[in-house]
Amino acid sequence: MISVENISKRYGDQVLFDSASFRINPRERIGLVGRNGHGKTTLFRLIAGEERPDTGTINVPRDYRIGYLEQQIGFTESTVREEGALALPDEERDNIWKVEKILFGLGFADGDMRCHPAELSGGFQVRMNLAKVLLSEPDLLLLDEPNNFLDITSIRWLIRFLVAWKGEMMLITHDRNFMDSVVTHTMGIHRMKLRRIEGNTGKLYEQIAQEEEIYEKTRINDELRRRQIEQFVNRFRAKARLANLVQSRIKMLNKMEKREKLESLKELDFSFVSKPFHGKYVMQLHEATFSYEESNPLIDKLSINVGARDRICVIGKNGKGKTTLLKLMAGVLSPLSGSIESSQNAVQGYYEQSNVKTLVNTRTVVEEILNAHPDVDRQRAWDISGVMMFEGEHAQKRIEVLSGGEKSRVLLGRLLVTPVNLLVLDEPTNHLDMESCDALLAALDNFEGAVVMVTHNEMFLNALAERLIVFQDNGVSVYEGSYERFLERVGWHNEGAVMEMTPLAERSAEGKRMSKKELRRKRSEIINERSRILNPLESRIAEIEDSIGSSEEELSDLNAAMIEASQVQDGARIAQLSRSIHQCRTRIDSLFDELEKVNGAYEKHYSDFEILLSELK
Repeated sequence: MISVENISKRYGDQVLFDSASFRINPRERIGLVGRNGHGKTTLFRLIAGEERPDTGTINVPRDYRIGYLEQQIGFTESTVREEGALALPDEERDNIWKVEKILFGLGFADGDMRCHPAELSGGFQVRMNLAKVLLSEPDLLLLDEPNNFLDITSIRWLIRFLVAWKGEMMLITHDRNFMDSVVTHTMGIHRMKLRRIEGNTGKLYEQIAQEEEIYEKTRINDELRRRQIEQFVNRFRAKARLANLVQSRIKMLNKMEKREKLESLKELDFSFVSKPFHGKYVMQLHEATFSYEESNPLIDKLSINVGARDRICVIGKNGKGKTTLLKLMAGVLSPLSGSIESSQNAVQGYYEQSNVKTLVNTRTVVEEILNAHPDVDRQRAWDISGVMMFEGEHAQKRIEVLSGGEKSRVLLGRLLVTPVNLLVLDEPTNHLDMESCDALLAALDNFEGAVVMVTHNEMFLNALAERLIVFQDNGVSVYEGSYERFLERVGWHNEGAVMEMTPLAERSAEGKRMSKKELRRKRSEIINERSRILNPLESRIAEIEDSIGSSEEELSDLNAAMIEASQVQDGARIAQLSRSIHQCRTRIDSLFDELEKVNGAYEKHYSDFEILLSELK
C-alpha cells in the first residue's frame, strides 16, 4: 500500500496541490483525471520518485516496484524481441513467449520481432516502451496516456490486459471509455485537492457537482443567517434588557465558519460554425482506388455517398490506409482510378496533424485563430485559445516555440471558427484532455453538416457513428450501421486469437502441462459457465419474443377498433384509441431494441466460449 500524506507542490505562482492526501490499496486501479496543466503527470513523477513534493510525504513499502510509462525513448538491444526480454524479471528470462504475447497484443507483427528498435516508427517505439513496462511486472503500474499511438484493436487488447492486472495501477488518459473500462476507482485533481471515489469518471464528476451545489447553497444560507444575526445585534445592542441575547448572538457569529465563494471554473463549451448546404450529398466516391505500391493497393474500388448530415467513422488498424483515405477526400491526394467528387456548394474543413506546416511560425496562437476567418473577432479568438488549452499568456506564444501536439491543437482551434458543411477529421482527440474531448464530442454531435472522422476512441464511435468505413483483412468496405452493431454482427476478425493474444508457444506449453483429465475438467467448467451465462439470455430472448407477439396482436385489435370508431365518428373513443396505439407501438419498439441488445450479447458470449473450448482441443 502506498500512502500520500499532505503533499503540496507549486511551480512559481501556480499551485498544483495543497495538502493533498490519498492511498493506493492492494489491487486498486485508479484513474486520474483533471485538466491539462493541473498536475496529473507531476503527481506520477512524485510517486515514481523523479520529483519531490514541496511539503508532505509519499510512503512506499520496501521492495515495492513501480513501473512508470514515459514517452522518452532509449533502447540498447539489436532486436525488438531482445529489447523486450530485457524487461522480464530475472526468474522469467527464458519465457520469451511472454514478450511475444505483449508485443503482438500491442500490434507488432511477427516480422517486427527481428527488427532493430531504432528502425521502428515513433509510435511503435512508444509501444515498445509500454511493452517493457508491462513485461517488468511491477507492483504498481503508472501509465501516462498508454493508448497514445495505439490503434483500436491494440486498445481493446490493452483494456483486457489491464482488467486482468493483479497489481495496483494508476492511469492517465483522455479516452473516457478506456478509463472507465479498466478502473476500480477514480481520483480527480480539483481545486488543488485530490478527490477519490469508488467507481468511474461519471460518478466522480457527478459527485463533485453535487458537493459543490450543496456547498454553495449552504454558503448562501449561512450568509443570510449571518446578516440576520448582525441585524439583531445592531438593532438591540443598546437595550440593556436584551444584553444577554445580544452577547449570545455575538458569540454565535464568532463561531460561524466563513465559507468563501467558490471560484468559477471555466466551462469548455464550443461549437463548429456550420455553413448552410442545400443538396443530398456533399461528396461522392465511385470505385476510388489508390496505392503507393502498384502491387499493394491500400484502397481498392471504394464507393460511398456522403450525405449532408452523415456521421461516418473510419476505423481499422494503423498503417492500413485510413489517413490516406482522408487525404483523398480532402484533395491532398488524387485517386489512381475511379472518382471523388465534391458538391459545388460543399465547403470542407480538414484536420490532419501533418498540416501544422500551414501555420505561420511568427504568429501567436491567438493571431493564428484570429486569421483563420474574416468574421472572427478578438474575443472569440481568445475564447477558442482557452478551449484549446492556451489560457492567459500561453495564447501569446509564437507558433515556432510550440510542440507538435500544441500546434495540432492550434489547427483544431482554427477549424472551430471556419464556416464549413463537411468536416474531415483525422484523430482529432489526440493532444486533448478528457474535458476537451467531451466538449469536442458535443460540438460534433451538434454540427449541422457532415462528419467523416478517423478515430480509435470507442466513446466517440458509440456516440456518433451512423455508418462506418472499415479497414480489415487487407481491404476496405462500407458498413451501414452503428459501431455497436458492427461489433455484434461483424466484429474485429481474429480478435479472440489476437486480442487475447495467447501465443502458440504459451498455449502449447499450457496444453502439455494439462493431463487429459485436467483438460476434461477444464472443458466441463467452461461448458457449465457457458450454460450459466447463456441460459438466462435464451430465456429472456424467448420472453421478449412472446411479448412482441402479444403486443402485435394487441396492436392489431386496437387498429380494428380504431376503424370502427372512425366509421361512427366517436371522437372520445378515437382519442382514447390513439393514445393506446401510440403506447403499444412504443412498447413494441422498446422490446425490439431490447431483443437486439440481448441477442447481440448472446452471440458475443457464445463466440467467446467457442474460442475457449477450441483452444482446449
